Amino acid sequence: MKKFFEEFKKFITRGNVVDMAVGVIVGGAFTAIVNGLSNNILKPIINFVLFKILGKDSLSEIYTFLHKQMKDVVDEATGAVIGTEVDLAQSIYIDWGAFINAVINFFLIAIVLFIIVKIFNKFREERNELAGKISKGKLTKAQKKELKAAGIKIRDKAAVDAYFAQKKLAEEQKAAEEKAAAEAAAKAEREANPTTEDLLKLILAELKKD
Repeated sequence: MKKFFEEFKKFITRGNVVDMAVGVIVGGAFTAIVNGLSNNILKPIINFVLFKILGKDSLSEIYTFLHKQMKDVVDEATGAVIGTEVDLAQSIYIDWGAFINAVINFFLIAIVLFIIVKIFNKFREERNELAGKISKGKLTKAQKKELKAAGIKIRDKAAVDAYFAQKKLAEEQKAAEEKAAAEAAAKAEREANPTTEDLLKLILAELKKD
């Protein structure tokens, strides 16, 4: 049981789990904002435009009927039939209003998520830059041990910088030499075992000489 709780504690304290929980909470809050923006600001504007163009006062009234079923409208007081109206439950129709509403919500959520990701990436870049600046002037334990073995005092900044500059140069030269050796070995291997393409190039070169 103790091992189980230790593993559970390790699981819930992982960075990605915490980030996921925060994302879910923030996402829920922004969903309310998106719904408020859509229902209280954008939809009234769209309804007004539709009213001016189509004479409809709401997205919920935009239908294309494939099969229209009518029903009687009964006066609740007298019980008399006073007219007819469309029976949506029995009719077959295309609900353009619901489609437009879904498109609006999609674009709103996409815009909000884009802004969140953009802000998050900016903060992460700034944090990484700050961490790099903070750790730039610090030496690791391995580096301190290396300097001590080389007989260089850590307080001697000029000697420390010169040592690591020389070390970096030596590493770059070694990498360049290893790369050149690998390329030479690959070339020698290819010359020893030429491919069909190499043979065709060789034959073509000989023909040009002739």
